[in-house]
Amino acid sequence: MCEREVQATSRHHLVPREEGGKYGPTVELCQPCHSSVHRFLSNRDLAQRYSSVELLRAAEELQTYLRWIRKQRVERIANRRARR
Repeated sequence: MCEREVQATSRHHLVPREEGGKYGPTVELCQPCHSSVHRFLSNRDLAQRYSSVELLRAAEELQTYLRWIRKQRVERIANRRARR
């Protein structure tokens, strides 16, 4: 999604498993992008509005993140919300 060269990727279901995408198409994303997709977008939004990498890249909710990550050399980020 960020178009960076990274060593490791993780599999992202374009339609989340919880929304019926268990056997659907997947893409490989770097860990920071994968974590951020799930932080900024709900599974329902992913299933209904963002079922391709092109749509994810265009998502308004991800634009600030994408501008930032494209300049970074990080392989991992910790951006999970703290549980209360």
